[in-house]
Amino acid sequence: MKISYNWLKQFIKIDWTPEKTGELLTDLGLEVEGIDTYQSVKGGLQGVVVGEVLTCEKHPNADKLKVTTVNIGENTPLQIVCGAPNVASGQKVPVATIGTTLYTPEGESWTIKKGKIRGEESFGMICAEDELGLGKSHDGIMVLNEDLKVGTPCADIFNIENDVVFEIGLTPNRADAMSHLGTARDLKAGLLQKDIKQELITPSVSAFHVDNRTLKIDVDVVNKELAPRYCGVTLSGVKVKESPSWLQHRLKAIGLAPINNIVDATNYVLHELGQPLHAFDAVKIAGGKVEVKTLEKGTKFTTLDGVERELHEDDLMICDAEKPMCIAGVFGGEYSGVSESTTSIFLESAYFNPVSVRKTAKRHALNTDASFRFERGIDPNITKYALKRAALLIQELAGGEITSDITDFYPNKIEDFQVRLAFDNAKKLIGEEIPKETIKSILTSLEIKVNNVTEAGLGLTVPAYRNDVQREADVIEEILRVYGYNNIKTTKKLNASISSTSKFDDYKIQNIVGNQLVAQGFYEIMANSLTTSKYVALTEQLKEEHNISILNHLSTDLGVMRQSLLFSGLEAVAYNINRKQDNLKLFEFGKTYHQYNDVREEFKHLSVFVTGNRTQERWTNTVQKSDFFFLKGTITSILSRLGLSRYKVSPVKNDVFSEGISLSLGKNKLVDFGLVNKKILKHFGISQNVLFADFSWDTVLDMIKHNSVKFKDIPKYPAVRRDFALLLDDAVTFEEIDRIASQTEKQLLKDVDLFDVYQGKNLPEGKKSYAVSFTLQDENKTLTDKQIDKIMNKLQVNFEKQLGAELR
Repeated sequence: MKISYNWLKQFIKIDWTPEKTGELLTDLGLEVEGIDTYQSVKGGLQGVVVGEVLTCEKHPNADKLKVTTVNIGENTPLQIVCGAPNVASGQKVPVATIGTTLYTPEGESWTIKKGKIRGEESFGMICAEDELGLGKSHDGIMVLNEDLKVGTPCADIFNIENDVVFEIGLTPNRADAMSHLGTARDLKAGLLQKDIKQELITPSVSAFHVDNRTLKIDVDVVNKELAPRYCGVTLSGVKVKESPSWLQHRLKAIGLAPINNIVDATNYVLHELGQPLHAFDAVKIAGGKVEVKTLEKGTKFTTLDGVERELHEDDLMICDAEKPMCIAGVFGGEYSGVSESTTSIFLESAYFNPVSVRKTAKRHALNTDASFRFERGIDPNITKYALKRAALLIQELAGGEITSDITDFYPNKIEDFQVRLAFDNAKKLIGEEIPKETIKSILTSLEIKVNNVTEAGLGLTVPAYRNDVQREADVIEEILRVYGYNNIKTTKKLNASISSTSKFDDYKIQNIVGNQLVAQGFYEIMANSLTTSKYVALTEQLKEEHNISILNHLSTDLGVMRQSLLFSGLEAVAYNINRKQDNLKLFEFGKTYHQYNDVREEFKHLSVFVTGNRTQERWTNTVQKSDFFFLKGTITSILSRLGLSRYKVSPVKNDVFSEGISLSLGKNKLVDFGLVNKKILKHFGISQNVLFADFSWDTVLDMIKHNSVKFKDIPKYPAVRRDFALLLDDAVTFEEIDRIASQTEKQLLKDVDLFDVYQGKNLPEGKKSYAVSFTLQDENKTLTDKQIDKIMNKLQVNFEKQLGAELR
């Protein structure tokens, strides 16, 4: 929101510097994010002075140029070459001196320099009005009043507006401050805390009166809940033209482009008082009647921007007897607005239901100054006052007469809020006791009425325009922001409570695993839980009927809650790959959301993504790809860290993966992981392999609760390693070898490892060679060769029987 300092000072007399005023506004909660300057003439005509043309002769080398001598009040007149057809001796003219910076209408700057034009020296420039930014004419130079003194700065002659503009980052709850009046109201309260008493100066509407009743427009509010208050009045005999410069400067300062005097007047009152208004061409209102109602779904309506829109059955419309004219509180129609031929208008001022306006604006992707205010809740009791203010302003700018009584539909008055404030609660929340008289002074300065006072607290009436102050805590917040957060003393004492927590708390386990993954070179990502419903079509594992839809989604890409962490993770992978970051190791802790009939459920997951190279390219080592076994090692290290072992391994039954495995404990699945199906990767434009792991984090957390920590002495006796080179069928996996070995020798066998795999020359077709190591250890004595040989023989026999293995 932009606030003009000059405009603000029409409401409250203040002579502070803009910087100091900005600091106070920020302290009051209206955070000033930037302070800019505005000049009605860019550059402020600095360096442009009044000159008198002493001589004017034809240029010797050019037919259309003239050589002049110009007195600008210095000792020596300046020679200036001028191409204007109307330049003549004896004229008073604006002269841009050497070093002066001028600006084009597009805002580009150029500097006046000494130069030669067709062989004649020129020491300045005699200016046309468009070259100075004072008008649009370029027919010739400006000829000034003969009475002006030579050498007078032109900035002192022309009415140049110099202003300071505050860029305020307004929080959504502060609808009351979305105007110059609202900002001045806060500023007044802040100044009072600094013992500076200022009155709030509001525009007078006492001159409002009905001139005649020759143009009556009937108003029928059909949907009373959506339009609790609706006011209107007609003006006739108006003349649509350009607004005066003072009004244009006010609008331009806050970033608005002037249109015409009628529209500019409504925009002016909008930013002055915070009340949106709309002017209709009265001639275009069919049947002389305005109806405020909703229309059938699918009704076509063309808005001011020329876009034809389909209306929703809940969109509130301003209609005449035949057609819709305006989307209430959001955007006007193409055919009912004010034009150059307009001579009579119907002026609307209303209070529309904030929720209705917000939904309509989002449905049609429209964000206007009016909807911005209506959807946050404006003052319902300023409606008629703002209408009178706008009508008087239009009369001042466009002439005409007020030709009807004010229609004011307001069947159920929106009441002020009644709040009880306890002094003890204020002290508790603020952390410091503020004097009771100070509290009353602050509340009164904010136009909060103190109805009664007791030793315990205050009975208050909060004006309806403060729809964010309806509870005791809200009132205390108001007291604190005006009193000043900086004025609350900080204590040197630190209070802390000690809570008893379980070692299995979710966040603790999550931190353990997260730290482990980060130590292995992974990066944590956090994706949006909202996603597109289209993703469910990429896999049979997800069903569209299980989607949880968002009622008022911002876009179709954010229309449902996610059922899987896979797709948001692949979005991150694709985003990085598209920016030449091909080697990725990512993980995310998150939730998935599912609709099962009338029941909604959410589940915790840990997702892991690996793609590209696992090592950087260096001269000391070769590049290693991130493969299935790298991901498997990462998965098993996580489970090992959490004390989960002896899990069951089975092929994954999931079309998300082109190949993969599933780990489970009993009937509880811990994790599925493997290579993501290329069909899914293609949808995201990913051409390289991506490995993905999906932990059922709820199951993992449940399983580790049953684990107990086991301690044992460090073995005193050495371990022994023996190796087998086994000739096996291609279909045999290492997991089977590990399982058989563990079943064969449960006490002394400590570890089984695969350290070499060979397939190819000198081996029968369909066979492979596994080099497997076995580590044996007795914790009570040293193993003998006889014991070791006995165990190895048993292993050999079982491998031969169960796997058809042969020793090489």
